[in-house]
Amino acid sequence: MNEGGIGIFIVFYLAIIVLMIASMWKVFEKAGQPGWAAIVPIYNMIIMLKIVGKPWWWLLLMIFIPYVGMLVWGIWMINLMSLSFGKTSGFTIGLILLGIVFWPILGFGDAEYNGPAAADAAVNYPEYAEE
Repeated sequence: MNEGGIGIFIVFYLAIIVLMIASMWKVFEKAGQPGWAAIVPIYNMIIMLKIVGKPWWWLLLMIFIPYVGMLVWGIWMINLMSLSFGKTSGFTIGLILLGIVFWPILGFGDAEYNGPAAADAAVNYPEYAEE
Protein backbone atom coordinates (compact mmCIF):
# COMPACT_ATOMS: atom_id res chain seq x y z
CA MET A 1 0.00 0.00 0.00
CA ASN A 2 1.46 3.37 -0.94
CA GLU A 3 1.67 6.37 1.38
CA GLY A 4 -1.42 8.06 -0.09
CA GLY A 5 -3.50 4.94 0.45
CA ILE A 6 -2.40 4.67 4.05
CA GLY A 7 -3.33 8.31 4.65
CA ILE A 8 -6.80 7.81 3.19
CA PHE A 9 -7.26 4.68 5.30
CA ILE A 10 -6.25 6.52 8.48
CA VAL A 11 -8.62 9.43 7.77
CA PHE A 12 -11.49 7.00 7.03
CA TYR A 13 -10.73 5.01 10.18
CA LEU A 14 -10.65 8.14 12.35
CA ALA A 15 -13.95 9.31 10.82
CA ILE A 16 -15.58 6.00 11.82
CA ILE A 17 -14.21 6.32 15.36
CA VAL A 18 -15.57 9.89 15.66
CA LEU A 19 -18.97 8.74 14.33
CA MET A 20 -19.17 5.89 16.85
CA ILE A 21 -18.13 8.12 19.78
CA ALA A 22 -20.68 10.77 18.78
CA SER A 23 -23.38 8.10 18.45
CA MET A 24 -22.69 6.64 21.90
CA TRP A 25 -22.53 10.17 23.34
CA LYS A 26 -26.03 10.91 21.98
CA VAL A 27 -27.41 7.57 23.21
CA PHE A 28 -26.11 8.31 26.70
CA GLU A 29 -27.59 11.83 26.66
CA LYS A 30 -30.97 10.51 25.47
CA ALA A 31 -30.97 8.20 28.47
CA GLY A 32 -30.28 11.09 30.85
CA GLN A 33 -26.65 10.15 31.48
CA PRO A 34 -23.56 12.29 30.85
CA GLY A 35 -22.46 12.04 27.22
CA TRP A 36 -18.78 12.30 28.09
CA ALA A 37 -19.07 8.90 29.80
CA ALA A 38 -19.07 7.32 26.33
CA ILE A 39 -15.34 8.05 25.96
CA VAL A 40 -14.20 6.75 29.36
CA PRO A 41 -13.25 3.05 29.22
CA ILE A 42 -14.91 0.77 31.80
CA TYR A 43 -17.05 3.66 33.09
CA ASN A 44 -19.00 3.67 29.81
CA MET A 45 -19.89 0.01 30.40
CA ILE A 46 -21.10 0.85 33.93
CA ILE A 47 -23.30 3.63 32.51
CA MET A 48 -24.64 1.29 29.81
CA LEU A 49 -25.57 -1.20 32.53
CA LYS A 50 -27.33 1.58 34.42
CA ILE A 51 -29.23 2.61 31.28
CA VAL A 52 -30.54 -0.93 30.79
CA GLY A 53 -31.20 -1.43 34.50
CA LYS A 54 -28.64 -4.07 35.36
CA PRO A 55 -26.32 -3.95 38.40
CA TRP A 56 -22.71 -2.80 38.07
CA TRP A 57 -21.32 -6.22 38.96
CA TRP A 58 -22.44 -7.48 35.54
CA LEU A 59 -19.29 -5.75 34.34
CA LEU A 60 -17.26 -8.13 36.48
CA LEU A 61 -19.04 -11.08 34.85
CA MET A 62 -18.29 -9.67 31.40
CA ILE A 63 -14.62 -9.12 32.21
CA PHE A 64 -13.71 -12.18 34.27
CA ILE A 65 -15.62 -14.96 32.54
CA PRO A 66 -13.79 -15.50 29.26
CA TYR A 67 -15.90 -15.60 26.10
CA VAL A 68 -19.18 -16.29 27.88
CA GLY A 69 -19.02 -12.96 29.67
CA MET A 70 -18.68 -10.79 26.61
CA LEU A 71 -20.78 -12.97 24.36
CA VAL A 72 -23.72 -13.83 26.59
CA TRP A 73 -23.90 -10.87 28.96
CA GLY A 74 -22.61 -8.43 26.33
CA ILE A 75 -25.26 -9.44 23.79
CA TRP A 76 -27.91 -9.47 26.51
CA MET A 77 -26.92 -5.93 27.51
CA ILE A 78 -27.11 -4.72 23.90
CA ASN A 79 -30.54 -6.36 23.57
CA LEU A 80 -31.73 -4.59 26.73
CA MET A 81 -30.32 -1.31 25.36
CA SER A 82 -32.33 -1.79 22.18
CA LEU A 83 -35.49 -2.59 24.16
CA SER A 84 -34.91 0.41 26.47
CA PHE A 85 -35.23 2.66 23.43
CA GLY A 86 -38.38 0.94 22.16
CA LYS A 87 -36.64 -1.06 19.45
CA THR A 88 -37.09 -4.74 18.67
CA SER A 89 -34.77 -7.72 18.88
CA GLY A 90 -34.19 -7.31 15.16
CA PHE A 91 -32.63 -3.94 15.91
CA THR A 92 -30.41 -5.70 18.44
CA ILE A 93 -29.05 -7.91 15.66
CA GLY A 94 -28.30 -4.75 13.71
CA LEU A 95 -26.49 -3.20 16.69
CA ILE A 96 -24.33 -6.32 17.00
CA LEU A 97 -23.58 -7.04 13.33
CA LEU A 98 -23.75 -3.56 11.78
CA GLY A 99 -23.00 -1.31 14.72
CA ILE A 100 -21.51 1.34 12.45
CA VAL A 101 -25.00 1.84 10.97
CA PHE A 102 -27.34 1.07 13.89
CA TRP A 103 -25.63 2.98 16.75
CA PRO A 104 -25.92 6.27 14.78
CA ILE A 105 -29.56 5.43 14.06
CA LEU A 106 -30.15 4.94 17.79
CA GLY A 107 -28.20 8.06 18.75
CA PHE A 108 -29.26 10.53 16.08
CA GLY A 109 -32.63 9.05 15.11
CA ASP A 110 -36.03 9.58 16.69
CA ALA A 111 -35.70 6.77 19.25
CA GLU A 112 -36.69 7.86 22.75
CA TYR A 113 -35.49 6.37 26.00
CA ASN A 114 -38.36 4.52 27.68
CA GLY A 115 -36.52 3.61 30.87
CA PRO A 116 -34.55 0.48 31.60
CA ALA A 117 -35.81 -2.66 29.94
CA ALA A 118 -34.49 -5.02 32.61
CA ALA A 119 -37.28 -6.52 34.71
CA ASP A 120 -35.36 -5.96 37.92
CA ALA A 121 -34.39 -2.35 37.17
CA ALA A 122 -36.37 -0.95 40.10
CA VAL A 123 -34.43 -3.18 42.48
CA ASN A 124 -31.02 -2.26 41.03
CA TYR A 125 -31.78 1.45 40.65
CA PRO A 126 -34.55 2.67 43.00
CA GLU A 127 -34.76 6.01 41.16
CA TYR A 128 -36.44 4.10 38.31
CA ALA A 129 -39.10 2.61 40.57
CA GLU A 130 -42.60 3.76 39.70
CA GLU A 131 -44.34 5.54 42.50
